[in-house]
Amino acid sequence: MTDTLRQPLRIGIVGCGNISMAYLRNTPLFRGVDIVACADVNPQAAEQRAAQFGLRASSVDALMAAADVDLVLNLTIPAAHFDISMQALEAQKHVFTEKPLAVTAELGRRLVSEAATRGLLIGSAPDTFLGAAGRYARRLMESGAIGKPVTGTAFMMARGMEHWHPDPGFYYQPGAGPVMDMGPYYLTMLVNLMGPVRRVQAVATSGQKDRLITADGPKRGTRFSVGTPTSVLSLLEFESGATITFGASWDVFRHSNHPIELHGTEGSLRLPDPDTFGGTVALSERGDDWKTTDTATLPYGAVNWPVDAPDRANYRMLGLADLARAIEEKRSPRASGDLALHVLEIMEGILQAGETGVAQAIEGGVDQPSELREDEARSLLA
Repeated sequence: MTDTLRQPLRIGIVGCGNISMAYLRNTPLFRGVDIVACADVNPQAAEQRAAQFGLRASSVDALMAAADVDLVLNLTIPAAHFDISMQALEAQKHVFTEKPLAVTAELGRRLVSEAATRGLLIGSAPDTFLGAAGRYARRLMESGAIGKPVTGTAFMMARGMEHWHPDPGFYYQPGAGPVMDMGPYYLTMLVNLMGPVRRVQAVATSGQKDRLITADGPKRGTRFSVGTPTSVLSLLEFESGATITFGASWDVFRHSNHPIELHGTEGSLRLPDPDTFGGTVALSERGDDWKTTDTATLPYGAVNWPVDAPDRANYRMLGLADLARAIEEKRSPRASGDLALHVLEIMEGILQAGETGVAQAIEGGVDQPSELREDEARSLLA
C-alpha cells in the first residue's frame, strides 16, 4: 500500500450549492486530494465559494478544459449528473459524483462504460459505508457474528425537505424522491455488508399531490407539485438468499423503526443512520441483550458536523481520498461507479415494481467492495 500519492489529485467542483460546503470543509482532513477550482451555472455561487476557500472560480467549460484539473467532483442536481459526468469523461477527467450516479440505470451504464473505455475512474457517493460504523459492522459480519444473514429491515422515514431547504422542488421529481435521494445510503450499506441484490418487489404511493415550502427563503409559503412516489415499501432478495424489507418515506412525522437491523442464524446486528459516518452499532448474540459499541473513537467516527453545533459524523471526501489512492494503486475505488450502478439498478427496480406490481430482476450484480481496514483508513488522513 502506498502511503502518499506522487502529487495530490487536483479536483474541480461543478455545483456550488449546499453540499459543496461539506466537501470543501473536509478536504484538508485527507491526504492525496486538493480542490483547485469551482464552477456553477450561477457564476456568483462559484465566486462566493472561491472567495471562501481560496479557489479559482471558473465557467463549467473552462474547468473541464483546465490542465490543472485531474478529476471533476460533480455536485449538481440529479438531473444534471449524467451530462456533467459525461462531459468530464470526454475531457479525459476522472469523475466523482454525488448520488445518484444518474437518473436512470441506462444512463448510469453509459457512464461506467465510458470511463472504462477511456481508462478513467468513476466514483460516486455515498461513501458513508466507509465510515467508522460501516467498517465496524463489516468486521462483525465478516467474523460471523450473526452467522448466515437471513432477514432484516431498513427504514428511511422522515417528513421531507421543504421545512429546511429553500428550494426543495427538485427532490420530488423523477430521479429524486426518497428512494433515489436517500435510498443510496441504505442500499449501498446493505450491499457492502451482504453482497448484491437479485430481485425486488414493491408498493409505492404518495401522501400529497403538492407540498408547502416552510423553509426561509424567497419561495417560503409557496407550493410545488410532487412528481414521484413519496412512500415506498420494498422487499429485497439478495444473491445470498437473504431478504430485507426496505421502507423509504417522506410522509412520516415520527417513528421508532431502527435504520438497519440484520438477523442471522447466530444473532442480530443493529446499525445507525447510514447517512452519517459514525454512531452506535449493537450486537445481540443468540438472543442475548444488545451489546453496544460507540464508534466515535475510530477513524471517521467522531462527531464533527454541523460545524457550528456538531451532532454527527460527516467525512464526505473519504470516498474521493480512496479513489485518489486507487489511481496510484491501479485498482477499483471502493465507492465505485460499478457499486453505484448496482444500487441505481436496485432503486430503478423498486420504483418499477411499485408502478407495475411486478417483481423486478436486478441484472448484472456487483462484487462487494473490498473491506477498508483500520490501518488503511487511518493512512488516508492528512
